[in-house]
Amino acid sequence: MKNMFRKFAQSTAQAVGSSWAFMLSLIIIIGWAVTGPMFNYSDTWQLVINTGTTIITFLMVFLIQNTQNRDAKAIHLKLDELIKGVGGARTRLVNLQELSDEELAQLQNEFQRLHKKANHAAQHVTSDVESREKSASGHLL
Repeated sequence: MKNMFRKFAQSTAQAVGSSWAFMLSLIIIIGWAVTGPMFNYSDTWQLVINTGTTIITFLMVFLIQNTQNRDAKAIHLKLDELIKGVGGARTRLVNLQELSDEELAQLQNEFQRLHKKANHAAQHVTSDVESREKSASGHLL
């Protein structure tokens, strides 16, 4: 059952994400709008499009969520493999999605500090190189 739903969700997501599906939707909306005068813009005429779009939207939410869950899981597994394969990488980052919001905030603060430290060090290296280049060019003249 799960495998059938997965296949259905993937193929449906692929199909409804296409330009053909958009064009079909547009044709349906235009057709509905054109028939308005024939039905005197009745409540039933409005109910048809409202009911149809509500049902389609309700079902698409589950299909899209299923597809996004699978994509997110695949991305996490790929990133986990990269983290595991990089020497010196912290393997505790493999299950990052399992951390609490507070733990994620602490980790984010840690990376911000590392980023500032790296920028500060890069500025010093750049200024040292520039001063050496100026000094060397002065001696060459």
